[in-house]
Amino acid sequence: MLEIRFLSGNELKIEEASLILKEAGVSVVPVNAKVEELQTEDTSRLVKDKALKAFERIGRPLFVEHTGLYIDYMNGLPGGLTQIFWDTLQADKFTQLFGKAGENTLVAKTVIGFVDGKKFHIFEGSIKGIVPVKPLGNREFQWDCVFIPEGKTQTFAEMGEKKNEISMRRKALDQFASFLKKRGYV
Repeated sequence: MLEIRFLSGNELKIEEASLILKEAGVSVVPVNAKVEELQTEDTSRLVKDKALKAFERIGRPLFVEHTGLYIDYMNGLPGGLTQIFWDTLQADKFTQLFGKAGENTLVAKTVIGFVDGKKFHIFEGSIKGIVPVKPLGNREFQWDCVFIPEGKTQTFAEMGEKKNEISMRRKALDQFASFLKKRGYV
């Protein structure tokens, strides 16, 4: 089984990535190290900067990811600034502001950056959804309690592990796994 380092301090992201990539024959090796993240709404730029800084620090092939919310009513914000936005608002205030019909559509997008030692590679997955009028389900995994995927009736938090079948992270990790297979890593 191929081992790939994943720089993240978020245990729940590590757990999801491990479960999803295990199906492709990839074992995730968590790297809990901090790198200063570029503060920008440009998620691709943020991920590339983070991945290159992480590679410089670790010196081994690795991947990083950033998952953000792109609220239609806010012209795509907060995007790359989602963590700051979420830390400030939290679930209740978030749904108060964005859970109103007509103002509640958004996209959740995961961008993965992989540095293989020679090149930087990027993979993206996204899913449309809506913000409910109030948080629903466990609040443990950031904004999962305020995101209902298009065509579904439950938030990611209410879905539990079924989220992994349809999520933006699943889509990005599937692209990453396919890339690893095509390149002969797996």
